[in-house]
Amino acid sequence: MKLINIAMVITMAAVITSCGEPQKKQTQDTQKDGKNYSELANQYAKVTLTSDISHLSDNEKKMLDYLFEAGKIMDDIFWTQNFGGDKEEFLNSITDPDARIFVEINYGPWDQLDGLKSFIDGYGAMPAGANFYPSDMTIEEFEEWDNPDKTSLYTLIRRDNNGNLQTVWYHDAYSEQIKMAADLLMKASELAGDKEFANYLKLRADALLTDEYFESDMAWMDVRNNNVDFVVGPIENYVDALFGYKAAHEAFILIKDQDWSSKLSHYAELLPELQTKLPVKEEYKKEKPGSDADLAVYDVVFYGGDCNMGSKTIAINLPNDEKVQLQKGTRKLQLKNAMQAKFDKILVPISDVLMTPESRDNVNFDAFFANVMFHEVAHGLGIKNTLDGKGTVRHALKEQYSAIEEAKADILGLFLVTKLYEMGEYNNSTLLENYTTFMAGIFRSVRFGAASAHGKANMLTFNFLEREGAFTRNAEGLYSIDFDKMKLAVEKLGGEILVAQGDGNYEFVKEWIATDGIIKPTLQQDLDKVNSMGIPKDIYYEMGPQYLK
Repeated sequence: MKLINIAMVITMAAVITSCGEPQKKQTQDTQKDGKNYSELANQYAKVTLTSDISHLSDNEKKMLDYLFEAGKIMDDIFWTQNFGGDKEEFLNSITDPDARIFVEINYGPWDQLDGLKSFIDGYGAMPAGANFYPSDMTIEEFEEWDNPDKTSLYTLIRRDNNGNLQTVWYHDAYSEQIKMAADLLMKASELAGDKEFANYLKLRADALLTDEYFESDMAWMDVRNNNVDFVVGPIENYVDALFGYKAAHEAFILIKDQDWSSKLSHYAELLPELQTKLPVKEEYKKEKPGSDADLAVYDVVFYGGDCNMGSKTIAINLPNDEKVQLQKGTRKLQLKNAMQAKFDKILVPISDVLMTPESRDNVNFDAFFANVMFHEVAHGLGIKNTLDGKGTVRHALKEQYSAIEEAKADILGLFLVTKLYEMGEYNNSTLLENYTTFMAGIFRSVRFGAASAHGKANMLTFNFLEREGAFTRNAEGLYSIDFDKMKLAVEKLGGEILVAQGDGNYEFVKEWIATDGIIKPTLQQDLDKVNSMGIPKDIYYEMGPQYLK
């Protein structure tokens, strides 16, 4: 959801930047030296994560304590993966309270919303491969190395005593922490009020100990009647900007909103039909998505690890395993309290600055909620395996996959809203409201810059829509939607992305992202205007059992 392709040109030319102990001077000077740490920290608005848990049983409330403990372990493991140094020593060296807040938000000295620039003196550039690879490993060395586990999501690459590359499974690399987390999940399973959720927790504990996640992912797909949910383990691969192979640890604790979830369950049943309506030739939509997908709404009460770094996700679409997706689909979990916080604190103020007065009236939370929801639905559609039979789209597109996949989900999500509206299946907002709120949402997202996969995706979409005349910018720098052109452009872009994925066309996608996955001067001028207004870029959380009611 949120990382990087930093210094990739420089890195691929020679040797990979340090991936172990981050580069630093002999002393860790945290003097501001012109940096306004208060201003940096204020880019994030603080939000308290809370939820009404009065309907939970006593056992479920006790279970939450175990889940919070396990989530904190995932958080500690991620610090090691992203930062690479001693977390406590690093944090204790920082005396400025605002600097410390900003470090904790970014899980290290690199600004996630500003191209991963270092903001603490003494640290070099963020390693492209984070702490997943040896600091002295070249790309050529990795590619020539014959090892079947080197591209696994769940292995670190290290050197043995002879200096040769070797793989180390996560459950061995973090064995003490993993055993503690697995034990906590087993204890939590004994208190779960839902048998499917209890089974998932047991299988997930086994998965943490073995790095075999398929069975627990399949079991998680059966979780439907739970009051509490827990996403835990190595999941997303955004942090590995070198190859996009390595998954980073994270955790979410979720309290289900039963009312909203029941309203949305109908959409999950429509996935196979929606697949047939995609704007591409039949061969690019021949795969059948699982129809047993879960579309539900939650209050999120804990973020830990990868998902808590920098910008915060407001929806979850998992599992990522293509085999699970083809057999059972995915679960699409909407984090409504986090979504509402971003809408109120960020999106509405931005639309007041950059949208025409008439357009501002069409920016509303129902449209924002729907756009995010159908973005997650769209991840499960399209094609997972290339047409040439040589493997998955993910492996064919390598480090370019995440950005093009996020662009697909963005634009197909809007395409799906359009089709469902035409089918009479969706009427919570008008299409003009969805289109306009989508546009305002791009401004919100691209304030993060174009370094992350999501940032590149947003710029691909923005630049395409601009060429198609889907929106206009008046002399005052205010934007509005051309409804008819927007509708046509959404369908056209969705089709082009699906074809590029199905063809596994790495070179084409790489060139497309290099050309259009960037913020151009006029938009940057508008974003600078937004930033000058003091509108937060994102949110960060105070959270824990004490905030639940």
